[in-house]
Parts: sequence; C-alpha cells; structure tokens
Amino acid sequence: MASSQSLPSNVHLSTHPCLRAKLSQLRSKDANPRETKALVHEIALILGCEALATGLHVIPTEIMEINLLTRAIPTIKHETPLGLSYTTEDISSRLALVPILRSGLAMLEALQILLPSPVPVHHLGLFREPSTLQPVEYYNNLPYHRPSSPSTSAAADVAILLDPVIATGGTSVAAIQTLAEWGVKKVILISVLGSEEGVRKAAEEWREGVEIWVGGLDKECNNRGMITPGVGDVGDR
Repeated sequence: MASSQSLPSNVHLSTHPCLRAKLSQLRSKDANPRETKALVHEIALILGCEALATGLHVIPTEIMEINLLTRAIPTIKHETPLGLSYTTEDISSRLALVPILRSGLAMLEALQILLPSPVPVHHLGLFREPSTLQPVEYYNNLPYHRPSSPSTSAAADVAILLDPVIATGGTSVAAIQTLAEWGVKKVILISVLGSEEGVRKAAEEWREGVEIWVGGLDKECNNRGMITPGVGDVGDR
C-alpha cells in the first residue's frame, strides 16, 4: 500500500488497525457479495468516525420561546431521568449525504448511523466513458434553488460525498465541481480506497473546500482505469 507522505495536506489516510485488516479482507476475490457489502459498510463506519470527528462541530441547542407580552426569552429545560437539567448539543452545520451511484449506496447506512439526526440524501449518477475514462453524469437530484431567489439556496453547508473507490479521480472531481456549483461551503469526501494520482487530483480540485478521508492507497491504475491491486469494481461484486 502506498504512503501518504507525498499527498496534499487535505488528504487523510487512515491507519486504524481494524480498517486495514478489513480492507485486506475486501481485496480478496473470495469475498462473496454479502461479505463485500458488510466490509464496505464497516470500513465506511470507521472512516466516518475519523472524518466527522474533525470535519464537524457542535453547538448548544437550547430551545427558546419569545413571550410576546414581556419580550422575555425563557429557555425550555431539558431533563435527565433523574430530573436534572442539561444543555443539549447538535451539529452546527446543515449537512447532506451525497452517495455516487451506485456503489456509494453501500456506504450510506454507515454515515446515517453515525449522524445524530436524519439529514437529506441526494444522489449523483456518474459513470466513466470506457474509451476516454472521462466522467459522464446521468443523474442529479440536488435541489437547486431558483435563479430568481438566490437568497433561498437549498445547498447544504457541508456535503458528505461517498465514493468507495477513487481510481483516476475523474468521477470525484466531477462530483466536487457539481457540489461547489450547488453552493456548498465544504465537501468531505470519504472513500474506501484510492490511487495516489486519483486522490491527489481530487484533493487539488478545490483545495480550500475539500477534505478527503481514504481507507487505503494504492500506487496506480491500469490502462482500463482500475486501481491495482485494488478491490475490483465494488458496485459489481
């Protein structure tokens, strides 16, 4: 597996022992479809913990009501089972989960489990044209705001982009471009495995707005755009 020493500063390669062992299991051609799905889910769960620990922040969420007569703003107390009050906390940013179809769907449940509240899920459909290896978009359900109402953008503050394999980097770059045009302030890209060149290409597309968390890193791709040794086509396993 390649080293992270020469990668851009916005790329984070996991060193978690359990993840590395599970990635080794995922590489095996003997892993059946059920095992493959479970391993991708478990790796995404570990990566999600690492990525969201530094990529998100919390704020107190005291609920307040305005008394129309006195203009006072009393705080509604939250209580534990022992009757003691406490301050609740929640994520400070508007989030959206964006899996790249269809392989990104295998990572979706892991991130939904991690997040404290349900968040919108938007899908991007991209495939690589076989001869040129260039990305082609065939589906996009991001809720674009109306041009006549620019102040009511539906864009999330942070998009959590799920792409299990970053091979040539073209698909990730296209997705990052789309999300930036949508109006997000930050993209957290989570990937099970990447090639050095592909990950670097994705990281440099929008360096100040993208953080990439990857479970493993291989040196290169073959002439068909597949990472070697890689994990094969996760979506077809």
